[in-house]
Amino acid sequence: MESGQIKSSICKAKRAMRVRKHCRGTHSKPRMCVVKTNKHIEVQLINDEEGKTLASLSTNSKELRKSDNAKKNKASAKVLGEMIAERAKKLGISEIVFDRGPFRYHGILAELADSARAGGLQF
Repeated sequence: MESGQIKSSICKAKRAMRVRKHCRGTHSKPRMCVVKTNKHIEVQLINDEEGKTLASLSTNSKELRKSDNAKKNKASAKVLGEMIAERAKKLGISEIVFDRGPFRYHGILAELADSARAGGLQF
């Protein structure tokens, strides 16, 4: 790796740890972790006390793989937010802790969070 890539990856890891040191998920208020890759978006509801994933959804999952929402864009982020809110409601979860990781809260992440709020999740 070049020195610029190494510095970039170190800075990204530091940003993630800076955000995650304040986020702790419980069974009644799990952590909603969002990961963006070059092609997809992944969302998980995590109980950090037990180390278990309560629900997960991705643009690469079976429900969305064959649809138009199988890419990383704002429209698919909106659908993901609505679907993860529905899954949380089925589990009896109304409050979450939002973990954005090393990503800035704008664009796709803001769209996902707003649609999750519209679906009934509070954070």
